[in-house]
Amino acid sequence: MKIKISHKLIVAVGGVTVVIIAIFAYININSQQKALILQVEHSAHQLSETVKSSTKYDMMLNQREHILRTINDIGQQEGIQKVRIFNKIGEIVYSNAHDEIGRTVDKQAEACDKCHAGIQPLPGLSLHDRTRIFPDENNANTLGIINPIYNEQGCWQASCHAHARQDEILGVLDVTMSLGEVEEQIAANEKKMLLFAISAILVISALLWFLVQQLVGKPVNQLVKATNVVATGNLSYQIPSHSDDELGDLGRSFNDMTSKLEDAQKKVYHYDKLASLGRLAAGIAHEINNPLTGVLTYSSFLLKRAKDEENRKDLEVIVRETKRCRGIVKDLLDFARPEPVKKTGVAINQVVDRAIHIMESNFRQNNLDIRLSLQPNLPEVIADANQLQQVLINLLVNAMDAVNSKPDGKLELATINGSSAGQPEVIVKITDNGCGIPRQQLTKIFEPFFSTKGKKGTGLGLAVVWGIIEKHNGKIEVDSEEEIGTTFTIRLPATEVAQAAILESSEKVGT
Repeated sequence: MKIKISHKLIVAVGGVTVVIIAIFAYININSQQKALILQVEHSAHQLSETVKSSTKYDMMLNQREHILRTINDIGQQEGIQKVRIFNKIGEIVYSNAHDEIGRTVDKQAEACDKCHAGIQPLPGLSLHDRTRIFPDENNANTLGIINPIYNEQGCWQASCHAHARQDEILGVLDVTMSLGEVEEQIAANEKKMLLFAISAILVISALLWFLVQQLVGKPVNQLVKATNVVATGNLSYQIPSHSDDELGDLGRSFNDMTSKLEDAQKKVYHYDKLASLGRLAAGIAHEINNPLTGVLTYSSFLLKRAKDEENRKDLEVIVRETKRCRGIVKDLLDFARPEPVKKTGVAINQVVDRAIHIMESNFRQNNLDIRLSLQPNLPEVIADANQLQQVLINLLVNAMDAVNSKPDGKLELATINGSSAGQPEVIVKITDNGCGIPRQQLTKIFEPFFSTKGKKGTGLGLAVVWGIIEKHNGKIEVDSEEEIGTTFTIRLPATEVAQAAILESSEKVGT
């Protein structure tokens, strides 16, 4: 079964989160346990010091009843199990448990083991070393602390029960306290920490699932859907990408890729159509040309010999329409067998000047002025000057036909130094304020034999223009609105003169 990448990411990050929270919970509980035990140790130590201070004076006077009463009173406090005093031979001298008084404790017992672990008893231990945790007779954990009773001057100088001066330790005060309350607190903390850990894992998992679905799952699903749609042949599908991260860049790259694929598909389709129509046109033109030449020759001969005015008019129609058919056949041949491209470094403004000069008489006949806006110092383009001139003339003829129906017809031709994707280019714009092209026909105007002029056009002019521009690695765009006008924009990649010379020389060597 296929697992989504978003689910894998959620499981991976969720697992890491669980481990981190578990480690945090363990460290936190362990730290709290140590802190509570340490607090009990200090409380036990303070209690033992209080017992020593409370019984010191009575011990000096050997007032056993007062000492025992004090120990009994302290031992009855909540949480205190035993308060005992051992002499130096391990005999229990005082205890709140009266049945233990007089009993001798073995040196290996838990209360004596710390000091008597070696051959000789240790004269002094740290607080931590004097503290022990052990199970009592009910198997409940108990904390005990021993506090040595040192031989002071008042002890070895006292007349009642004087000790030897060389004795360093006279006995040990042992206090044991129940850890039940501490363990209950630790258990409560563990439950709280477990509840916190489970809640944190659930909340983080929910947030993680939401964020991963929004930031990763949704964009990836869009990409998968887009690839499936594109696989069916729909190259116009676009991913609605708005994020500025890597997945957003991927979506935009995908859209750019499909747009380029769609353009390439359209070009391939257009090329195939042009190739098929070219072969068909070449065959038709070849078959028509010979009989058409015969018709034109005989009709011209008859026109010269005709004396009847009515016959002359009929023959003139035949000659005129035959010449028109010959022009159409010539256009078909030009479309089917275009001349080979001879690219050189070309100054686009010079090509514009020659095209305007050729069209000058047509402009005068139609009382039409053309406004030129030629930007100086344009970079050269690698192109065939004659073919670019043919492109400009075809577009100017179309623009002139579009404005003939308007009394205030205007034509504008501009050259611009531009750039596309950081690369220099030369832009040529031809604008008219004529009848315009219906928007639904804009995608068809470059198809062969499609014409917006009705019977006046052959539908080959713009197809030839498109083919020439494509051969020059350029682009042609059209923007038109009915009754407002049309603008054709030609974009040709520009190059420096030196690069043009290198390319020209390499083409000559290759030929």
